[in-house]
Amino acid sequence: MSLLELDGVHTYYGDSHILEGVDLSVEAGEVVALAGRNGVGKTTTLRTILQLTPPREGSITFRDESLVGLETHEVASRGVGWIPEDRRIFGQLTVEENLRAAIPDPDDVASGLQLAFDSFPILEERRGQDAGTLSGGQQQMLAIARGLVGDNDLLLVDEPSEGLAPQIVADVAEALSKASEDMTMLLVEQNLPLALDLADRFYILDKGRVVDDGDTAAVTADDERFRRYLSA
Repeated sequence: MSLLELDGVHTYYGDSHILEGVDLSVEAGEVVALAGRNGVGKTTTLRTILQLTPPREGSITFRDESLVGLETHEVASRGVGWIPEDRRIFGQLTVEENLRAAIPDPDDVASGLQLAFDSFPILEERRGQDAGTLSGGQQQMLAIARGLVGDNDLLLVDEPSEGLAPQIVADVAEALSKASEDMTMLLVEQNLPLALDLADRFYILDKGRVVDDGDTAAVTADDERFRRYLSA
C-alpha cells in the first residue's frame, strides 16, 4: 500500500470545480513531481491533502488512514509537512525562533538547527535577525529549512524555486536532494528540469485531472508529453 494515495478526488472553490477526479500515489522514499500549467490544480492538490481545501468527493489516505475530514493540524501531527509557495514565515521572529517553532521535540532542537544551517549556511549567519528583514531568497531558504527540520514522513513542497536567483535555486535543489535521501516528497515545481532531476516519478495535471504519469528516468524536459501540456 502506498504511503499517500488519492482516489477520485474532487475539490471545489465555491462553485468552481478545480480537481476533477484526481488519482495519484506516493510510495515511501519517493520524490514525486506534479507538473502542469498554472491554474490546473497543482497547489490545490497539496491544499486538499492538507485539508485546507477539503475534497467534496474521493478518498485521501496516509499510511492507510483517511485524512478526509481532519483538521489541518491533525494532518500535520500524522507526519505531513508543508513548504508553501508563499513562505508563511513569522516575520517578527528571528530566524532561529522560526526554526525552533518547527521542531516539535525539544530534544531535537540542536540537531534540527544544525541540519538547517548545514543546508543553508546563510541562515546561521542571520540566526538572530528578524525573518521579515531577510531578502526574498533568504526567506525562501528559511521556509524550506522549516520543512526539513520538522518531524515529517511526507513533505509537500510548493514551487520552492519560484522567483529565486540561479545560485539560490542551486542551493535549494541541493538541500532538497539531500533531504530526499531520508524523506518522501510530493513536489510542485514549474522549473521542469529541476523537478525531473529531483523526482523519481511524475504526474501531469491538466484541467484538474491527471493526464499522464511515468518515471522521470525515461523522459527529459523536451518530451512531447510535457510540451503538449506545459507549453503556453
